[in-house]
Amino acid sequence: MSAETVFTNARIVLEDAIVEGTLVIRDGRIAEISEGNAGTGEDFGGDLLIPGLVELHTDHLEGHYAPRPGVRWNKTAAIQAHDAQVAASGITTVFDCLRMGADDTDGFEAGEMRAMADAIINAEKEDRLRAQHFLHLRCEVSAANVMDHFATFEDDPHVRLASLMDHAPGQRQFADLQQYRRYYKPKHALDDDAFERFIARRQAASATYAEKHRQMISDHCAARGIAVASHDDAVLAHVEEALGHGVRIAEFPTSFEAAKASHAAGLSVLMGAPNVVRGKSHSGNIAARDLAAAGVLDVLSSDYVPFSLLHAPFILADDETVGISLPQALSMVTATPARAAGLDDRGRIAPGLRADLVRVRRTDDVPVVGAVFRAGKRVA
Repeated sequence: MSAETVFTNARIVLEDAIVEGTLVIRDGRIAEISEGNAGTGEDFGGDLLIPGLVELHTDHLEGHYAPRPGVRWNKTAAIQAHDAQVAASGITTVFDCLRMGADDTDGFEAGEMRAMADAIINAEKEDRLRAQHFLHLRCEVSAANVMDHFATFEDDPHVRLASLMDHAPGQRQFADLQQYRRYYKPKHALDDDAFERFIARRQAASATYAEKHRQMISDHCAARGIAVASHDDAVLAHVEEALGHGVRIAEFPTSFEAAKASHAAGLSVLMGAPNVVRGKSHSGNIAARDLAAAGVLDVLSSDYVPFSLLHAPFILADDETVGISLPQALSMVTATPARAAGLDDRGRIAPGLRADLVRVRRTDDVPVVGAVFRAGKRVA
C-alpha cells in the first residue's frame, strides 16, 4: 500500500498562482492538488505551502569549516551544522561551493576540498543530512593551480555546476582598485608596498592563466553535461565570452548592461539574496532589486546567509516599485534555479514531482518556516 500524506487548508503557491486547497503526497511525490478544504489531513490553517528552495551558490559551509583564521573544524560536524541551518531556512536542495585554485595568501591547501567533498558524500550515505547536497566547483581561473585542484573532481558525479571566476584586481567585481584595496588589504594585513606587489602578482596570473583555464574547464563540463556559470560579468565582452563557453548561468553580474545582455541571451541571471535584503551589494555594485524591477533577474542565491533565500522573495513581492507577484518571486529560488541546474524533478508544486515542500507562516515582513519536507519526509 502506498504511503499517503494530506495537507489541507493551505495556500499552495504554484508557478503562476496561489491556490487555496489540499495537496496529497504518495511515496515521496506530489500526487494530487485540489481546491477547497478536504476535511481530513494536516490542517495548515491558511499557511503558505511552497516548493523546497533550490540553492545554487552558497559559501556558507566554509564558515563552519574555517570559523577563524588558521582554524579547521571537524568536516562532518561542520557539514551537519551547515546542513541544519540550510534545511531550517527551507532549502531542500543545496549546491555546496568548493574552491578550486588559490595562491599562497588565500584559499585551501591541495586536497582539502576533495576531502570535504568526500565528507559530504559520506554524510549523505550515513543519512546525516536533511537537504540533498550537490557540488559546485568555484574555479579561480587566474590561479596557477586551479587545474590541479579541478583534476580531483573530473569523474565525480556529484559535481553538477562549475563557475568560472577571476577575482584579479582591476576588472569584474573589483574594477575599482580602491574598492579592492579596501576589501583585501585589511584581509591580508599587508603594508602598502606588499599590497602593491600582491596586486601586480594577481594581475599577472590572470593575464597568464585565465583564458586558458576557462577554456579547459568549460570543455570538460560540456563533455560531462555539467552546468557552467560565469561570474561577475561587467561588460558586454564578458557576456560574449560566457556564451562562447556554453555558460547557462550568469552569477552576480556587476553592471546593468551585463545583466540585461545575459538575460536577453537566455542565461539565468543570478544575484545574491542578501543584496535584496540589504537593498544593495556588499561590494558596491548594482542592486538586485533594480534588476528585478527591470525584468532581468532570474535566480537568487543565499550566498553567505541561508535564511536570506526565503526572506528575499517576500521583500521583492512586497515592493510595489519592483512589480512582481509572490509566485514570480518564489520561482527565483525554486523553479528557475532547478531548471538552470538540469533538475527537472523539483522546484515546482505539480503532480509527479518530488514532494520537496515548505510550510511558511507570515505575520510581518519576516517569514517563519513551520515545517520542511524532502521527498515527503519531514526534515525540519
